[in-house]
Amino acid sequence: MKKRYWIAGAATAAIAVKLLSRPREVDWEKNRSVIFHVEHSRFANVDGVRIHYQEAGAESAPPLILIHGFTSSTLVWSKVFLSLADAGYRVIALDLLGYGYSSKPRSGPYTIENQARIITGLLDRLGIERATILGSSYGGAVAAICALDYADRVEKLIMVGAVNNNEPLRFALMRLFGARVVGDVVSPLLIGSRRLLRLRMKRVYDRHAWVLDERRVDARHLPLRAAQTHRAIIRTVRAWDADRISRDAHLIDKPTLLLWGDNDPEIPLADATRLHNEIPDSRLIVFQQCGHLPHEEYPEQFVEVVTNFCNGST
Repeated sequence: MKKRYWIAGAATAAIAVKLLSRPREVDWEKNRSVIFHVEHSRFANVDGVRIHYQEAGAESAPPLILIHGFTSSTLVWSKVFLSLADAGYRVIALDLLGYGYSSKPRSGPYTIENQARIITGLLDRLGIERATILGSSYGGAVAAICALDYADRVEKLIMVGAVNNNEPLRFALMRLFGARVVGDVVSPLLIGSRRLLRLRMKRVYDRHAWVLDERRVDARHLPLRAAQTHRAIIRTVRAWDADRISRDAHLIDKPTLLLWGDNDPEIPLADATRLHNEIPDSRLIVFQQCGHLPHEEYPEQFVEVVTNFCNGST
């Protein structure tokens, strides 16, 4: 019995040390050497919070906004960012509130609706009236809400493996993140684990050997080590409500492109088919032998499909 208590006490102490030794916030200056396309990074104050974004392309070119997914950052667009700009677009990729190098306020409303409001606020700050909005995974849900709630600001909509309901909350990690008390203690240990991150990155890529390298793992891991990021992720899960995307899909009246991997392990291809049937002016393109992030696995083909759609030829 005493040995059991000793082991439990040692484990508790180890967890406490781990939590207390976390960096409190993400250090931009310290991490900038591993940030992809750092020379294109900018910061803007939107609704009182600091938003990190990267911009490339002519200011007069048609604007294209890139929105990353859950626990991600601008990094996810690094393989297509400059190519889209070279194709003739003013490309703006941002870190959502609570992610990457954007602010992570303690009292921040980490809802899909508020993230969409941040997008339109950034458009205001950059003097952009209307833009094509492209969102991946959780960012696809944010993009869809932009099209529903701020239709006058959206030219076209592109959803990539988009979250469109609350089914992702059934995943074991998501259930843990959402659990009170236990989730507050254990979640940071899992979110900040480089080993677990690498395993998850392998899971979302169908051809992971082609796209997974250690610099990319480092670039994604560093922001995930901070206590402020842990808090933002946990609050995102607890405020998660994406059922509206499926419920109101028929109300989206913008030309819409749905891009999916045929082997997406996160958001099933059946969701794409259903959205395609419900969104009036929509097109569906499926990448073969592809996982959750076609822009990482097939960047050249992705850029071609997106630019064709934006030019009106898809």
